[in-house]
Amino acid sequence: MDQTTTAKTLIGYEELANAAGMELGFSDYREVTQEQVNTFADATDDHQWIHTDPEKAKQGPFGGPIAHGYLTLSLQIAFWSELFDVTGVKTKVNYGLEKVRFPSPVPVGARIRMSATIADVTEVTGGYQIAVDQIVEVEGAPKPAVVARGLYRFYA
Repeated sequence: MDQTTTAKTLIGYEELANAAGMELGFSDYREVTQEQVNTFADATDDHQWIHTDPEKAKQGPFGGPIAHGYLTLSLQIAFWSELFDVTGVKTKVNYGLEKVRFPSPVPVGARIRMSATIADVTEVTGGYQIAVDQIVEVEGAPKPAVVARGLYRFYA
């Protein structure tokens, strides 16, 4: 985990067809705060104590509060915008996810970042769909927090 932050990759629409295998590097680190966790709990109505009750969570299985897995997953949107963009398109769509796993928790106060690699490019009506292997890591942790394959579409 000694890799440094990478500059944003910017490519033109006409280059997308050949982008499979492109490593996009690492986003900046972001700290996950208790305020974020509480706001996410309010938005999703998931107030489980391992996320929102720091005192009780100290006695729980993780030794303190942890971020919701889906909160960590949702931060991939911000990380993604730091890593990659395409010029010459009319519309950009987050098309979904093929696979998601949460191998380890994110303790509140931890710093996380994402690395990404374009795994596949498929032509779709009016544009291209890219499949991106995305890994969110916790600074200093031996296992990633999120491993996912995101799907994004770019229309000319």
